[in-house]
Amino acid sequence: MKTQANPANEFLKPWPLHGWRSDLAFAAGAAMLLVAIEACIGFPTLTNAGGDNDSQMRLVEVRDLLSGQGWFDLHQYRMGPQGGFIMHWSRLVDAPLAALITTAHALGLSMPAAETFAKIVWPTLMCWWTVFFIVQAARQYGGNAAGVPALVIAAAGPFFIGLYQPGNIDHHNVQLMLVAASLYFLLNAPHWRPAATLSGVCAGLTLAVGMETAPLVVVTGLGVAALFFMHGEREARTAFGFGLGFAGVSSVIFVTTIAPSNWNVATCDGFSVIQFVLAALAGFGLAATASVGSVRASRSYRLVALLLLGIVVVTVVAVFFPQCLRSPYAGLDPRLHTLWLDKISEVQSLFQLATDNRAMLFGAYATPLIALALVLRRLLRGDRRREVFVVGVLLLTALTISVWQVRGTNFTIALAAIPLAAWVASWREYATNFPSAKTTLASVAVWLVSLNAVWSVSASTISVIAESETSPVAGQSCETPGDYLALAAQPATTVMAISNLGSLILANTGQRVLAGPYHRNGEGNLLVLDAFTGTSTAAEAVVRGQHIGLVALCRGNSETRFLAGQSPDGFLAALIKGQVPSWLEPVAGTEGKALELYRVRTG
Repeated sequence: MKTQANPANEFLKPWPLHGWRSDLAFAAGAAMLLVAIEACIGFPTLTNAGGDNDSQMRLVEVRDLLSGQGWFDLHQYRMGPQGGFIMHWSRLVDAPLAALITTAHALGLSMPAAETFAKIVWPTLMCWWTVFFIVQAARQYGGNAAGVPALVIAAAGPFFIGLYQPGNIDHHNVQLMLVAASLYFLLNAPHWRPAATLSGVCAGLTLAVGMETAPLVVVTGLGVAALFFMHGEREARTAFGFGLGFAGVSSVIFVTTIAPSNWNVATCDGFSVIQFVLAALAGFGLAATASVGSVRASRSYRLVALLLLGIVVVTVVAVFFPQCLRSPYAGLDPRLHTLWLDKISEVQSLFQLATDNRAMLFGAYATPLIALALVLRRLLRGDRRREVFVVGVLLLTALTISVWQVRGTNFTIALAAIPLAAWVASWREYATNFPSAKTTLASVAVWLVSLNAVWSVSASTISVIAESETSPVAGQSCETPGDYLALAAQPATTVMAISNLGSLILANTGQRVLAGPYHRNGEGNLLVLDAFTGTSTAAEAVVRGQHIGLVALCRGNSETRFLAGQSPDGFLAALIKGQVPSWLEPVAGTEGKALELYRVRTG
């Protein structure tokens, strides 16, 4: 008698190997569809920065690299006090962007057109690969039926938060793609031998691109160690491959992106000797532990070995790099915290958001919270598969990060697509097997609440209605290239402007700036804050001391309004009121423009 297959087992069995090709094609189609939508509305993000200072600064870095600045030289010479400061970013993102621009230019495009080409192609590529990895991970988590819902949810979520819009060449979309890739390969490790190593490689690359993902990388490594501890021989190959890939790629990155003269320079906010040493210790240590037969065979031995490895890593941090146990912004002047950092939306906490922008809470946290509840429900119902464990731990970690800093929602929204897709798939199956108006409506409702776009659009609508009376007139926040034409035409000098304009001035003119939205430029930012919130005399002292040639005023920018409100009798507030001090003179033709310019009188 032939035994009937169990539908549950069929649903949960590993996806077929050939499925990745169709997923890759559909993910590419989704990415191209999103680009087509942007094209139909005229690529607005290519001509309006929309507050995305980091993409502007990334473009400046790439231009500097193409103009001959050294590979190891991450100085931003045109921002800050004389001499500039060293950026904490990685050449790993600059390099492919520079390659795209160079290739397009070699094929006949002008340099501006080549840059535009890169600004469209790069986020599209990142979207394509992110969606692909999320879809594949969803299939592992929820069966083949989760593929189509994951495609829709994964494409819509990051798109509606602007992560893959044309012009977004910041490193956050790269980090999300690498996190998704590391997760996918980790889920696939039992079925494909190289997957564990590739997961470790992606985790190492994620860390090298930016320290924001350090908690996710650490938890991923701890998750691999936990799998090895619980299952021993069954997960030994995963632990060995992950550790080897993580330590190996970190070693290569250290040698190829850090100048030999800086190999002994430790920095906590960028990849340096600290991250290299810890990655090598943890990665090679995990690989060595997993390669010992007696350790693989005994849970008590595994516990002792993993605890010893953890103690060694923690001891190295505490003894040799204790400065990295503090908050990354612990060294900032308190005034910078109050007048600058606390007002940057992406570093605000959930609690600040609840006070300042309640509508955004729905778009940022609704789908991740639903997804986490779905994971917990699976666990409570006895689903103990490794896929549920791995996805749940990463989602919980990302959500915890997002409570501290809202930019963590970039990861939670994307990772949430995995359990949400499984949820949608189960309801689709239920509605198909038990058709009725009730099940159809329930299935539609599940679809809607799983789409971050629904929550984002609703939150944006509420926000627009709530802020319509106080929002500045469109075009006055100085975020389009046209706003900087007059400034670009002025003789080269150093410009004093609010930090929000720093990256935009560098990207659209050949001028220098004193302030910019980066914590390593603390001295320059503090000087500008003191000048704008202090008296006219204090402002002149900063201007003369820093050899400022021009003062730029953007009345419609939120930072301008904030600083003027904080110091209503200060220099910036007076300038807004038309009280121009004797040591300044208006630049002809800029009166009444979005960006008003004032030339510093000599003497």
